[in-house]
Amino acid sequence: MHVRTVLALPGLLLSLSYAAGAYAAPACGAAPTGELRAERIAGVKPSRTEPGLYEGPVWIKDALYFSDFSFAPGFPSRIRKLAADGTVSTVVEDSGSNGLAVDAHGDLVAATHKYKALSRYAIADGKRTTLAADYKGQVFNSPNDIAIAQDGTIYFTDPDFQKAAAPGGQPVTGVYRVGTDGRITLVDGSRPNPNGVSLSPAGDVLYVNAGDGFLRAYPIRNGVPGQGKDIVKGLDIPDGMAIDCHGNIYVTEHPAKRVRVFSPQGKELATIRTDANVTNAAFGGADGKTLFLTGAGAVWQIRLDVTGSPY
Repeated sequence: MHVRTVLALPGLLLSLSYAAGAYAAPACGAAPTGELRAERIAGVKPSRTEPGLYEGPVWIKDALYFSDFSFAPGFPSRIRKLAADGTVSTVVEDSGSNGLAVDAHGDLVAATHKYKALSRYAIADGKRTTLAADYKGQVFNSPNDIAIAQDGTIYFTDPDFQKAAAPGGQPVTGVYRVGTDGRITLVDGSRPNPNGVSLSPAGDVLYVNAGDGFLRAYPIRNGVPGQGKDIVKGLDIPDGMAIDCHGNIYVTEHPAKRVRVFSPQGKELATIRTDANVTNAAFGGADGKTLFLTGAGAVWQIRLDVTGSPY
């Protein structure tokens, strides 16, 4: 592992629906099984004429936030908000973002390909600050997805999908750890285009999928991820992920138009179908039991009997 020091990250603590013991029965509910289908949310319409994707769903308080980016030069992106009443608005017009998460203050943490950095956007006014700017003197490729531990440690993936958004990049496509002291560590630089990243409810396992088609579990001891073990193979271009309160992993498979649910041991439990390519997943709603999915020009929802991570 290699280390570089950047900015300190004060107060970045995880605020998940399954945190602080909330995943104990009976509040957790039952995980899904079998074949299911998610329903499009009719009020979410494309805001651009050029092709693009919705990405990075995150539930904050009473609304779903997501990135809306296009395939135009620079991959321009905005952050939109789906309110509980079904209305959609833009909260950050030029975010340059892909994956999103939420910190302890309720602000957005964003993987920003425009800046080739990890950023924070204040919910109140959209002001951006940089959380992780570079590694070993070079900017990142195109930060993609994020997971935040309860102590504020951030993990993010850095594939090269939007590398052309700005000059520079890394010699590898990597998985990175940003400590609460601002130190950046390369967790794994051996995988082709790592994408979705999530943490187990107890924070003791880091899950990462990649272009190799594997879902890999990295045990975390004393706050440091160890050697990873592949628990699922043969994924069809996996993208973002979510975790429920039992620790089951919801993996989106982009061209297969589905989300597959796996146990922490890698056993397949359920499949959730969509009617277009799907990118990412997040739990939300008033009781935390609605699974939201983003994808190609659509946001879907499906009611489940289980709570989970808000991004």
